[in-house]
Amino acid sequence: MYIFDLDGTITDTNGLWVEVDREFLARRGLANTPEYEQVVSRSIYPIAARFTKEYYRLPDAPEDIMAEWDALADRHYRELAPLKPGAEAFLRQCKEEGRPMAMFTACRPSLCGAALERFGLRELFAHIVYAEEIGLEKRDPQCFVRLSQMLGVPPEQCTLFDDSPDNCTTAARAGMEAVGVYDAYYAARQDELKSVCRRYVRSFEELVRR
Repeated sequence: MYIFDLDGTITDTNGLWVEVDREFLARRGLANTPEYEQVVSRSIYPIAARFTKEYYRLPDAPEDIMAEWDALADRHYRELAPLKPGAEAFLRQCKEEGRPMAMFTACRPSLCGAALERFGLRELFAHIVYAEEIGLEKRDPQCFVRLSQMLGVPPEQCTLFDDSPDNCTTAARAGMEAVGVYDAYYAARQDELKSVCRRYVRSFEELVRR
């Protein structure tokens, strides 16, 4: 089973979330901090919302924070955010080869669905699993153990394509193979990504048959 991350792997949307955080905080006269960005960039939505509320001592309910983030990001996923180079061609190539594929993402279901529908990719995936459903952050190895159980495929028969060094590390600890995909958001951590992955690519274009 080939398992694909969405943000930063299939879609060029990691930088978008930095802008969403900044705009959300700017509306309240607050500034982003390295500590804050490090935590929320690695968290699933509900955990990030609770952390945001506590970190900045906001009166907003976590549900309202998530709704505002959704509204800020919606247009990007529906109209603006591009696919990563070679991503669509590689996904369609895998489909033609008969490889079973799943998507596993920390993205919100509505935003993920909007992006996949926009590019006509939804039908390529046998399963779409959201980290929110599992209730664990992707950097927790048990997250990938539960994912394999949901997919009905042993971890050793799964290959994860992901841009995050943390996600690739925990997938490998759970018994999956990992293919690291370059994204500028993690540019400073590429040596780490390479060290934990069976294979590393700068672009999906490297995997597309000519």
